[in-house]
Amino acid sequence: MRAIGIVLAGGNSGKMGELTAKRAVAAMPVAGSFRAIDFTLSNMSNSHIQKVAVFTQYNSRSLNDHLSSSKWWDFGRKQGGLYTFTPTITPDNSMWYQGTADALYQNINFLKASHEPYVVITAGDGVYKLDYNKVLEYHIAKGADITVVCKELPEGMDEITRFGIAVTDDRDRIIDFEEKPLRAKTRLVSAGIYVIRRRQLIDLLEKCHQEGRTNFVMDVIMRYKDVKNIYAYKMDTYWRNISTVDAYYEVNMDFLKKEIRDYFFKTYPDVYSKVDDLPPAKYNPGSEVSNSIISSGCIINGRVENSVLFKDVYVGNNCTIKNSIVLNSVYIGDNSHIENCIVESRDTLRANTTHVGENDKIKVVVENNVRYVL
Repeated sequence: MRAIGIVLAGGNSGKMGELTAKRAVAAMPVAGSFRAIDFTLSNMSNSHIQKVAVFTQYNSRSLNDHLSSSKWWDFGRKQGGLYTFTPTITPDNSMWYQGTADALYQNINFLKASHEPYVVITAGDGVYKLDYNKVLEYHIAKGADITVVCKELPEGMDEITRFGIAVTDDRDRIIDFEEKPLRAKTRLVSAGIYVIRRRQLIDLLEKCHQEGRTNFVMDVIMRYKDVKNIYAYKMDTYWRNISTVDAYYEVNMDFLKKEIRDYFFKTYPDVYSKVDDLPPAKYNPGSEVSNSIISSGCIINGRVENSVLFKDVYVGNNCTIKNSIVLNSVYIGDNSHIENCIVESRDTLRANTTHVGENDKIKVVVENNVRYVL
């Protein structure tokens, strides 16, 4: 493909609370065996983008560990590859990334040293499948300066005001764009995916730097909407963003639906991830599991219903896990009851523990008695 890929994965979502206290949003586990960034990297690989840079910053240790080998997404190659960039002290700059545009500018040499004519910029917290080739073809056919991938959200989704909202004309050119408005004019939200010519991106970033501007959406998309030809590419397939506790819970619950699982895992192209050497899940006598995802390394002794258990989870005798998400390496003691909860990774829940989320509010369970750190 005639493009390089950039994944912006360094942000801190305070809306995820304790879940991002020790990891980046892009490193959040999804669907039992995956991380959020796996979906974006798989899209890059399946679109034949051979050179991809991931910009990390906030709580990047687990994300960097996940990205330590590029072979899982087929980026282990002579030409191109997977690059991880963190803020670097230089004679000219000693600042952390001040925003998305600043992160791009601080790595502008990567753009200048590349030869591909286009750049695909994405966020690392989206769960979706997308062929970026189709977006690039659309971008070229429209004669666009910038193409923004958008998704029409269904009625009744209250979280719409946490996104950028696009207003388009009958040719799908963006004529108005608002970032996280109190009252949305449309239900067309930005998916945080952009296509732009590499040379033009360099020029815009250099101008932003000269003017002290640091945010790509505010200082490029919104500022130039009346000057540049900015078009919306409308997705018609599954897309969700996981940057709040409720959204993260709902996305994982979506994977309990057969049609969603089949779409991601039984329909070409595939989704790839780093593989751990763990044994298959073990169901001991007396265990009972219904409509749940149980990952490798789990040992089940109790009852699990409508839940997602990530890798290496132990469920004790006479336990009930219902409508919950249990992250990696959690030990749940005997006679415990977990309902409408997200249990943080590597927690140890002692016997006879009860945690129930009430009033339609998801409870995040974080115990201090961890067995080991990380």
